[in-house]
Amino acid sequence: MNFRDRILPLLVVAVGAASGLTAQAGRPVESGEVAANAVTPPGNLDTALLGAEPPDLAPVAAAPPARRKSTSVTINLIHRMVERGLLPKEDADALIKDAEADAEAAREDATAARAAAQDAAASAQAARAWLNQAGAIPEPLPPAEDSMRITYIPETVKAQMREEIKQEVMDQARNERWAAPRQVPEWTTRIKLFGDIRLRYEGLNFPSGNDNTGAFPNFNAINTGAPFDVAGTVFSPQLNVDRTRNRFRVRARLGAEADLANGFSAGLRIGTGENNNPVTANQSLGLANQGQGGNFSKYAIWLDRAFLKYEVGGLPEKNFAATVGRFDNPFFATTMMWANDLGFDGALLQGRYKIAKGLTPFFAGGAFPVFNTDINYASNNPSKFKSTDKYLYGGQAGFDWKLHKDFNFKAAAGYYHFEGVQGKLSDPFVPLTAQDQGNTDNTRPSFAQNGNTYRPLRNILPTAANNFGTTNQYQFFGLASDFREFAVTGRLDYNRYEPCQVSLNGEYIKNLAFNQSAIEQVAVNNRGPETLGKVGRFAGGDTAWLVGLTVGRQKLDHLGAWNVGVNYRYVESDSLIDGFADSDFGAPLTGTNLKGYTLFGNLALSPRISVGLRWMSADAIAGPPYKSDVVQFDVNGSF
Repeated sequence: MNFRDRILPLLVVAVGAASGLTAQAGRPVESGEVAANAVTPPGNLDTALLGAEPPDLAPVAAAPPARRKSTSVTINLIHRMVERGLLPKEDADALIKDAEADAEAAREDATAARAAAQDAAASAQAARAWLNQAGAIPEPLPPAEDSMRITYIPETVKAQMREEIKQEVMDQARNERWAAPRQVPEWTTRIKLFGDIRLRYEGLNFPSGNDNTGAFPNFNAINTGAPFDVAGTVFSPQLNVDRTRNRFRVRARLGAEADLANGFSAGLRIGTGENNNPVTANQSLGLANQGQGGNFSKYAIWLDRAFLKYEVGGLPEKNFAATVGRFDNPFFATTMMWANDLGFDGALLQGRYKIAKGLTPFFAGGAFPVFNTDINYASNNPSKFKSTDKYLYGGQAGFDWKLHKDFNFKAAAGYYHFEGVQGKLSDPFVPLTAQDQGNTDNTRPSFAQNGNTYRPLRNILPTAANNFGTTNQYQFFGLASDFREFAVTGRLDYNRYEPCQVSLNGEYIKNLAFNQSAIEQVAVNNRGPETLGKVGRFAGGDTAWLVGLTVGRQKLDHLGAWNVGVNYRYVESDSLIDGFADSDFGAPLTGTNLKGYTLFGNLALSPRISVGLRWMSADAIAGPPYKSDVVQFDVNGSF
């Protein structure tokens, strides 16, 4: 590497370091002096470079001629390097020429920038003058005599002013929807989606001693299928009372609520289900022989809720609402009377209004169609039968009362009048086939669980066509009792140790339409053992009650939240309609005519995930012996 290759990189570093150096303020730079500690104002260097002229270098042997001194340290440095033979004169001339060209280009850029700024200022001034002339910008008011001009604003005040202006602009942007042009459509902001998934293991266990001799006919299977020939030689469809079963079940629901403005709203929900069973949305995994599923078949989705609502008030302590369609259970009650998944069809009025400190009365009432007669009933008769529509007219009134800072009491009384649900005996006729219909066939329940007392519906004449009553006795079965239910429900909460709450709840139900002597004459089940060859006496009843205790959090809304509880129930056969009652207690013979305990516990694994364990032990009250122990383990997720 030659001398030039070694010195040029050093020269570049030296030029860069010296580019900001000049004479100190108030002191001229002496001849041959490099002021390393002097600071040059911006622009001086370029000007100095452009004004510098390289000196003429004499031969080394001759005395150097006098050269013009420069105010640029860089130019002087280059000259001295030439004088000392460290840099050829041709290279020095090239370096100086390049520096002058760069300075000229920088000067032209600066001139153009200043011209553009002057043009912009002139345009702004003209625009302001035009706005002033048009009256768009008011003339500034003269300062008051005691006013003070502030030339400095603290940074904290500036930050506060910026934040306030930003907030005002963002509020306007949100209201006018111009700040987020890619935002979702406006209507989506009025819709709320929600849903839940529950995975369950369920074990159905039967202690020894249950009557498995044909004492538990499946009335729901008979009434929803072909009529059963009671004169035949085969058993009717029977319920399982002696073989343990294990099943895995899933319940999935997806819903939406929409705000329709001015107090109106709408709701919609779909869900799983093995069939159109009204009291549960459970789908047994792998179910095959009862409808759907098995071999990884797909499962059906059902319309579970669909309603329109109008509300006035909309506050927890002041609200009035009218709802039509299919909606959640509107009554304050336990699952003994109304199953958790049960939905109500019809029209509903609800209201609550705080009348005193801590005291808020409420009410709910409406009309709910239970069954509507088919237009073509009877389908195989030219002349049709009259309608046998069924309705529920129900109402409830109660109150929330904060008795003390640690105690809250809620109670309600309700009356539920069922019309047309009692089975009626038909006009006399002779069914020649299973397809023939009687004029009271529609009084049988379209869905039932177990426990209610049943009676035959068809008045079949004995003729030669049926071998004088010994063959072709095709029969349906209806409810032997009418139902007008009076219910009282209450709950006392103790909150001294919040968030842990202790709750005592209870419910009492009485069927005011129950007539034991009338039922005795027609009942085909819920009887005592036969004596001396005679059918046992009717042993059903009209009363139901439940009492329970729960300790823990009401809502499992954070990790570690828990609750545990126990309850005992005693539900006589005809105290309430079994088709709307709890679908888990006493399974598979759920409904009424049961007594026993329930133990449960729940634990939150996150704000949206929880697990639960429940054990239910049930015994039959009337009729043949029956016992059931049910174990359920649930994993719940919601969103």
